[in-house]
Amino acid sequence: MSHLPRLLSWFEQLSPQTLGQITELYHPQCYFKDPFNEFYERKSLEKLFADMFEKLEKPCFVISETLSEGHSTFIVWQFHFVLRQRNVQINGSSHVKFDEQGLVTFHRDYWDAAEELYEKLPVIGFVMKQLKKLGHS
Repeated sequence: MSHLPRLLSWFEQLSPQTLGQITELYHPQCYFKDPFNEFYERKSLEKLFADMFEKLEKPCFVISETLSEGHSTFIVWQFHFVLRQRNVQINGSSHVKFDEQGLVTFHRDYWDAAEELYEKLPVIGFVMKQLKKLGHS
């Protein structure tokens, strides 16, 4: 599967300068879903990544593991960025599917927004941690 190493390399080197390469990796009508977004076109995914570079400092993905079968791959990653002068790391995974030409047609991100993001923000984080404690009592 020669298209997988290229996709992984692109994610680990993703920058405003390399974002345009998305046209070589994703199908124009690819499906994308994460805890906050769902859309059916590459153009929207490209805008999501462009917004990421505008709103976050030093965003980068680190791939730690992959598992593939046929045209389907499961990718385990960490997403690092700086938000309001705080280093943040989100642990997650992606399920991607490729077409016969090696373009991504399906990309679904899995990560726990409450644990990975909300708990790390000052006020919301305190509330989320208190709610979590209530659930364990």
